[in-house]
Amino acid sequence: MSMHGTLFNIISRNVSTSTMCNQIIKLTRLRVVDNSEIGKQAMMEGKPPRCIHVYNKTGIGYIGDRVLVAIKGEKKKGILVGLKQRQNPKVPKYDSNNVVLIDDNGAPLGTRIHVPIPHILRTIMQKNTHSKGADYTRLLAIATKFV
Repeated sequence: MSMHGTLFNIISRNVSTSTMCNQIIKLTRLRVVDNSEIGKQAMMEGKPPRCIHVYNKTGIGYIGDRVLVAIKGEKKKGILVGLKQRQNPKVPKYDSNNVVLIDDNGAPLGTRIHVPIPHILRTIMQKNTHSKGADYTRLLAIATKFV
């Protein structure tokens, strides 16, 4: 009997019982989808950026939220443009967590976005753009495809 119990303990240690976390929280790996130089280098080296902070009250990132990412030893800001987590109806679900890097005034660091962007992002960005704050409309201007 003890042999069977020991074997079961060894096998059960390798099985994870926690649920998969599909949310954007601290230390989540992201994929840079624009053609910024720092983003291309990090993705080529196999060291994708990690989320350090989500700029909202809940601390969980959704489409259109600003995040602070650590990329190649630097801190950069970005906007989430595609998520793995479950979405509202008519919002596409992606295979990876996509981010577009921006500077402090909201201008994107790259000149092109390589993946299709959800159409709802247009209304979210227009709501977030204020006359005194950052201008996120340039992010929509460099997007080539909308879903």
